[in-house]
Amino acid sequence: MIYSAAIKAGKHVFMEKPCCVDAPGFRTLMEANQLADEKGLKVGVGFQRRHTPSYVETIKRIHDGAIGKLMLLRAYWNGSGIWNNKRRPDWTEMQYQVRNWYHFCWLSGDNICEQHIHNLDVCNWAKDAEGDPKKTHPVEANGMGACLLRYLGEWKGTGQIFDEHFVEFVYADGTRMLSQCRHIPNTWGNVSEAVHGTKGESNCNGWIKGESEWRFRGENVNSMVQEHKDLIAAIRNGTKYNEGWHGATSSMTAVLGRMATYSGQQVRWDDAVAKGTSEFPKTLAWDAEAPVKLGADGNYPIPVPGIYKAY
Repeated sequence: MIYSAAIKAGKHVFMEKPCCVDAPGFRTLMEANQLADEKGLKVGVGFQRRHTPSYVETIKRIHDGAIGKLMLLRAYWNGSGIWNNKRRPDWTEMQYQVRNWYHFCWLSGDNICEQHIHNLDVCNWAKDAEGDPKKTHPVEANGMGACLLRYLGEWKGTGQIFDEHFVEFVYADGTRMLSQCRHIPNTWGNVSEAVHGTKGESNCNGWIKGESEWRFRGENVNSMVQEHKDLIAAIRNGTKYNEGWHGATSSMTAVLGRMATYSGQQVRWDDAVAKGTSEFPKTLAWDAEAPVKLGADGNYPIPVPGIYKAY
């Protein structure tokens, strides 16, 4: 993994999400995070909401008890779909998959990992009142999902990821997080997060309702610039800065959800981390054999719940 190699080489790192797409990748991340701390290296991750003032202030108030004890969290990324690069006759199968990386689990982790991960990370952040992302993550998940447009519809043969996922995550204290993500045109769209507590509720991004009514009145920034500014400031000032920890646990949260929707089974965090298998090919080269192949029916292999094994 590039991140691990960079840390071993003594480099500060900014890495994009998802930080891993499978359990072996998560284990490598956690080892690299520990080494980064030992070396005093700074690590940034592309969860820009954590650098958005309206989110930062709202989450702080949630942690300070503004809505009481959290009882339910909700996360959404429902949209109409994404780009696809048409196959060219001079491309190998590996080239096609890499140039359409979003559409393949071994490259993107599916849309729950590549895109919906932002919302899952916000919910983990809201739950993390103690500031220890290594402990603040769901401990189990169950869910359902489907691949329709990529198997039967207009996107047939473009990839292997699901069109939709619904997951119920459970934290160690029993709190539930309900998660939706979808790529289907002409359906209800929503990209947001929400948390509900014993004293109120919040969208995590600028308002709180209930006993402590509040609305963010400050100025926001370009958070995708701010996340780099914050990393650079930590490097210059020598302050402790390692976003790799929540980068890893939120990435594995998404992987856990995918394992649940692909298999149709209840999947526990500890089992997923210990037993989850690698999605990555043995050899990475343009002329190497691709890890998934287009079938005679014009489809890539699609995980079937009830048949697919999570590990």
